[in-house]
Amino acid sequence: MLNLIDDPDEEVYQSVYHKLSSFGKEIIPNLEQLWEKDPSEHTQSRIESLIHKLHFQDLTKELERWKNEESHSLLSGAIIAAKYHYPDIQTHTILQQIEKLRRNIWLELNMHLTSMERIHVFNSIFYHYCQHIGVPVDYSMPEQFLINKTLDSKTGNSVSNGILYLILCQLLDIPVFAVRIPNQFILAYIDHLDHEHKPGVGSLSAIGFFIDPLSGQLYSPLDVQHYLHKNEIVPDDDFLKPLTNPELIGHLLNELGKCFENDQNMYKMEELQELAKKMES
Repeated sequence: MLNLIDDPDEEVYQSVYHKLSSFGKEIIPNLEQLWEKDPSEHTQSRIESLIHKLHFQDLTKELERWKNEESHSLLSGAIIAAKYHYPDIQTHTILQQIEKLRRNIWLELNMHLTSMERIHVFNSIFYHYCQHIGVPVDYSMPEQFLINKTLDSKTGNSVSNGILYLILCQLLDIPVFAVRIPNQFILAYIDHLDHEHKPGVGSLSAIGFFIDPLSGQLYSPLDVQHYLHKNEIVPDDDFLKPLTNPELIGHLLNELGKCFENDQNMYKMEELQELAKKMES
């Protein structure tokens, strides 16, 4: 059947394509061997398309399993999302890098610190000692959205830096959340949530302060009020509601999809949007 992948008859090819797709990712090594042996660019293109489909099928199942887990960790979700662009990602390397960051921050924390002092310690280690930096969103650089590259380069945009920041806070039991504020990806320190997981119904008063994940700069609730007023933004019912881990990964996938908004890669944007929809409640 592998030998029929270069059949000039489109109907034959489609039949072979769908049959091979049904075998799952276990057939990928065979396809890679065929790719190396066949010099035809047309055949190689067909093989690449099939391998991509197999990776996408497997990624979709893995992401759905993750969402349905009782404790879907943000770290696991971010690693799965990165597999879209880097299917052979080395998970153990990411876990080691995260643990090193967590330990460096944990060693400087103690139970007597105030909430703001805890974040100042966190930021000092993360941005200064470990030298992580934030850069503006650039949709021509998809790697800047993904946790493996953010860790390797110590560079991330507001989304990838924010998710890394949140992963570390979750591991350190620091009550920081990404909250819904129009046109911004911003974090908030919230000591107490109500039964609907909101810091009070649309109230800024329950939030201690906000954190810009690009730089660690802190903003007061009054600063956010001024931002909303200046930009004529009227908060909706979900205003300040913390994003769940699946919602965060959905947001990441949607933003990553924007990197492929062109004729050549439109199918990638559509696939990522499809994955993001699966993260909706």
